[in-house]
Amino acid sequence: MRFDILTIFPAFFDGFLTHGVVRRALENRLVQCERHDLRDFTSDRHRTVDDRPFGGGEGMVLKPEPLAAAIESLSVSTKAERAQANESVILLSAQGERFTQSMARALAQLQRVVLICGRYEGVDERVSTLFCDRELSIGDYVLTGGELAAAIVMDATARLLPGVLGNEASSSYESFGASDPGATEAGEPPRSTHGSGGLLDYPHYTRPAEFRGLPVPEVLCGGDHAAIRKWRREQALLKTMRNRPDLLRNAVLSTTDRKFLEKATQDGDTESKG
Repeated sequence: MRFDILTIFPAFFDGFLTHGVVRRALENRLVQCERHDLRDFTSDRHRTVDDRPFGGGEGMVLKPEPLAAAIESLSVSTKAERAQANESVILLSAQGERFTQSMARALAQLQRVVLICGRYEGVDERVSTLFCDRELSIGDYVLTGGELAAAIVMDATARLLPGVLGNEASSSYESFGASDPGATEAGEPPRSTHGSGGLLDYPHYTRPAEFRGLPVPEVLCGGDHAAIRKWRREQALLKTMRNRPDLLRNAVLSTTDRKFLEKATQDGDTESKG
């Protein structure tokens, strides 16, 4: 899979591309990433990429000409042909739709993604209209530029590609993971590791067995796998209820799950406990 990043700060990505999972994916040629400096596509001696907004107002706006030239230099397919070519051009913008794990899974099916890093007050709207398939935002807040957002989109997408993670199951059995078809049948608890079906992950513990007066939950040390599965599912439900109750609306829940949540709500037991 190839990523092309259009930015006025290509060096911003030096650290991101040389550490961790992304670095290994690049070294193993599972992912390719090219950075393109927008100032290389300007035509004036000052290498100007921004200008004042029409209609007045504060700030500056990224000009369409350098972005158009940069995109066209990449020889990506036209908007009408991109779906068939497994390509996408994305503008990182505070005005975009919120980036989610399901979007990352969809992007991971593509062969090429172009990420445009917005700056200043924004990007000339004609760039989005003419060249972009979608605008994405990583959250309900404003950053000084799209570089952080581009790194997040690339990281979240790249780790889903086959061979990138050491354990293929790691990208499924985690917060926001796809549902596990066998996890909720007949009210049975899911496997110890399981597709979360949109829930947050359950709490994790490692050695030592006690740290600063807090012991590991006893159920995790007893070797009863059925009890461990049950505990993990219930803790995932409680953590989701406490931190992200909005996720429960679309989560894959069994009858057992729903009864547990009803009882927890009645008892006021919304805290994740050992």
